[in-house]
Amino acid sequence: MNDFTELVDLASERLGGAVLYANDEFFAPKEYLLKQSAPVFKEGVYTDRGKWMDGWETRRRRTPGFDWCVIRLGVPGVVRGVVVDTAFFKGNYPESCSLEACALEGLPDLEQLTGDKVGWTQLLAQSPLQGDSQNFFHVQGGGRVTHLRFKIYPDGGVARLRVYGEVVPDWPRLKERGDVDLAAVENGGLVIAASDMFFGHRHNLIMPGRALDMSDGWETRRRRGPGHDWCVIRLGAPGRVRRVEVDTAHFKGNFPESCQLEACFAEGMVVDEANVASLPWRDVLPRTRLQAHTRHFYEDELKDAGTATHFRFSIFPDGGVSRLRLYGTADAASLDAASLG
Repeated sequence: MNDFTELVDLASERLGGAVLYANDEFFAPKEYLLKQSAPVFKEGVYTDRGKWMDGWETRRRRTPGFDWCVIRLGVPGVVRGVVVDTAFFKGNYPESCSLEACALEGLPDLEQLTGDKVGWTQLLAQSPLQGDSQNFFHVQGGGRVTHLRFKIYPDGGVARLRVYGEVVPDWPRLKERGDVDLAAVENGGLVIAASDMFFGHRHNLIMPGRALDMSDGWETRRRRGPGHDWCVIRLGAPGRVRRVEVDTAHFKGNFPESCQLEACFAEGMVVDEANVASLPWRDVLPRTRLQAHTRHFYEDELKDAGTATHFRFSIFPDGGVSRLRLYGTADAASLDAASLG
């Protein structure tokens, strides 16, 4: 098990990640590299350039060198690990790859990103790849980055690139807005644990925008015994939540009967499934009935739990919720002490 895959994919197209440029994409386009869906193989399907492949694939190189592309992360952050997926690339995968990163403000154009003034820092040294496999690489060190340069040696195809890490938002800018969604993935929120996520991953709960369909939410299996399901969200920064939204969009015959929200302050503590139950949880939203396919807003119903770092969201007894929003103000002292890396 690679623990870094439990973090957020910083390059996800759902978060705005994009492959801005590739030196070659003769057989398959660069955009496929960050597709959210798992790679597929279409037997017998060809284009006028060759076999259709679900990934980024360059032509056969006849001169020394390597192929490369530049990626803008969907959210800035610290990279902890990458997965280079060569699914279905068997006789045409690269021999090796490497990864470099930089931190640039604003939206630099292609000329800036490919110019000599960019200070690229190596995250992953040239490393061998296996074909038709998920290749896992831990990344050590490094600070906050915004763009990547992915190199493949000497040529070939990669189906998907996943870049897992910790989101590092620009809190000095965000705090000027007043209330923000402290749980949002783009603001550094992370769903660190869940009792179950059989049908829908826990990270979906805090993704941007409204859910596209029922698959784009957190959904548990049907509970056949006593108890209820839950998840724990670590806020992007300690803060005080004043408004809550629970969205059950697309969940019509499988929404929870009710939900509950609790908060605690556990700054500096390692919070995981082993110690969740023992934390000093304080009631924020008492158990409240939910409706199908509905955005529920709560403000006057909330109890003041003070400054919190974590929230426990419980659903009774099971089911699916597409989004959870926790709007509030980040603690000024915590933001002043934070570094952008």
